[in-house]
Amino acid sequence: MADLTTYLDQLTLKNPVMTASGTFGYGDELPDYVDLGAFGGIVTKSLTGQPREGNAPPRIVETSSGMLNSIGLANIGVEAFIREKLPIVREKDMVLIVNIAGSKMEEYCRVLELLDAEEGIDGYEINVSCPNVKEGGMEFGVSEPHLEKLISQLRALTDRPIITKLSPNVTSIQSMAKAAVNGGTDILSLVNTLVGSKIDIERQEPVLSTVFGGLSGPAIKPVAIAQVFKVSEAVDVPIIGIGGIKTAADIIEFLMAGASAIEIGTLNYRDPGLGPKLVPEITKWLDEHDFTTLEEIIGIAHE
Repeated sequence: MADLTTYLDQLTLKNPVMTASGTFGYGDELPDYVDLGAFGGIVTKSLTGQPREGNAPPRIVETSSGMLNSIGLANIGVEAFIREKLPIVREKDMVLIVNIAGSKMEEYCRVLELLDAEEGIDGYEINVSCPNVKEGGMEFGVSEPHLEKLISQLRALTDRPIITKLSPNVTSIQSMAKAAVNGGTDILSLVNTLVGSKIDIERQEPVLSTVFGGLSGPAIKPVAIAQVFKVSEAVDVPIIGIGGIKTAADIIEFLMAGASAIEIGTLNYRDPGLGPKLVPEITKWLDEHDFTTLEEIIGIAHE
């Protein structure tokens, strides 16, 4: 049976299947329905310094091949997470990645400092690519100097792995990847959502209260594959692929493009147990094609 172990810098994952931030809560809501230990890792919702209510509804709408969301980083805040959620999730046998967001550099740093004083956290995913907030996030995700400075500030505050989550809404994602690496990121995750919109033709107005939202789901998979392929040739750090994954074949495609692991997002809303269901299918495919380890296919499409 093929070995699915994969490596993200100093992190060792039993398999490459992780959850994407914002689609699996804080990791404590679903253990009665899903074996959290069956995932390679769990990524929490984005945490900010203070609780956020997010954007006004409507803020989620289905499209023909995906979903538009304009949640606006709604979350309970870092202190409530530490007090109410972390004691529960750190008891689980899983790699726990906490996603961090902020409006200003100081907020990102403060959130990370508070988390870094706690045990049971394996790494941080830095959200610099949310298209649904007015301040912060994308300000760093579309500016190479801003991104490098932010990551270098965070790098100085922790020895735990830092994962920088990149936006596809830029001219050159390779340049943004290099800026994050120059700042000291250990790992990259890509892609976040693409900016999109939907019009209600009967009401003759945008569906989302914010007009624009982030498009995710199967519609963006070809874009994400291309970005992973490009970035894996531009930098030499592990990559987590994200975007429209719904089958084991999708996961294998991301791995062949250069990702060492993947995150499942939108499909968690339909089936939060989808990830663990796909793990044995990956093993089966590797066995049928005479691969003995997952590592053998990572980046193989570049050869």
